Amino acid sequence: MLTKLAILDKTSIPVASKGLDAYTHRGRAIANNIANVSTPGYRRIEVSFEDQLRRALDKQLNLAGERTNGNHLFLGRPELEHVKSEGYRVDDYTNPGEINNVDIDIEMAKLAENEIAFNFATAFIRDRSGAIGEAIRGSRGGE
Repeated sequence: MLTKLAILDKTSIPVASKGLDAYTHRGRAIANNIANVSTPGYRRIEVSFEDQLRRALDKQLNLAGERTNGNHLFLGRPELEHVKSEGYRVDDYTNPGEINNVDIDIEMAKLAENEIAFNFATAFIRDRSGAIGEAIRGSRGGE
């Protein structure tokens, strides 16, 4: 018998959940950048996630490899469970502030964009979970 968790794993909810994790991580990085806008020598933090997720969802990426050591890189399409956001310091000074590479206007725009993505993923998970719950209960809309 399938448990509710196993049923959810067959939906798009795990993908959206990975997105929530990444948007939370990105929000913290942006908040850190904003808090350090006046810190001399501070290097802003960026968070990468979308490219990794795209690779995990790419059905055409058929290359496979076997990891014989935990330090080896994954080859081919990664499993969704291995996809995670990664923060890194940016050395690019193409958008420098006066004393570091943080531009408050860019960070505020990124914060707004991240909030929209987070809110969308939250609503998506809520709606999909509700629809799955209705299907399990045998509820019918309009009756």
